[in-house]
Amino acid sequence: MTIYFYSNREEPYGCFSNFSPHGFELDGFYWPTSEHYFQAQKFVGTPYVDRIRLVKTPKDAAKMGRDRSFPLRPDWEQVKDDIMRRGVLRKFQTHTDIREVLISTGDELIVENSPIDYYWGCGADGSGNNMLGKILMEVREILRDRIN
Repeated sequence: MTIYFYSNREEPYGCFSNFSPHGFELDGFYWPTSEHYFQAQKFVGTPYVDRIRLVKTPKDAAKMGRDRSFPLRPDWEQVKDDIMRRGVLRKFQTHTDIREVLISTGDELIVENSPIDYYWGCGADGSGNNMLGKILMEVREILRDRIN
C-alpha cells in the first residue's frame, strides 16, 4: 500500500510534511520546522538565513525562500537534496513519536502527494520525481539500521 501525504498535519502521515511542527537543532541553531531549515539554506552566509529561521510559520518560510530579491547560493541545485536529507533526518532523530510512525511504514512506498510540485512531490498527474518521498524512505532505512 502506497503511503501518501501532503501538508495536512491532521492526516495519519501529516508528520512527514516539512510543515509539521517538529523543530530541531542543526548547524548550531534551532529550526521550528524542516521547511524553515531547508528554505534558509538557500541563502547561507546572508542575513536572510536568520530572517527565515525566525518567521512564525513554515508557509512564511516557504514564501521567503521563493523570493528572488535575494540571490540563491550558486551551488543550490547541487546541494538541495543533501540539505533536505540532513533536515529530514535530524527531524526524525529528534522526535521519537514521528520516528516510530516513519519506521512503522515498513517497506511501503512514501509519496508526497503534491499536485503542484513535480520535483519534491508527485505532481498532479503522478509523474513527478517525489524526491521528498524518496528521502523519507532513505531516512527510514538509516533509522531502522540504527535500531538493529
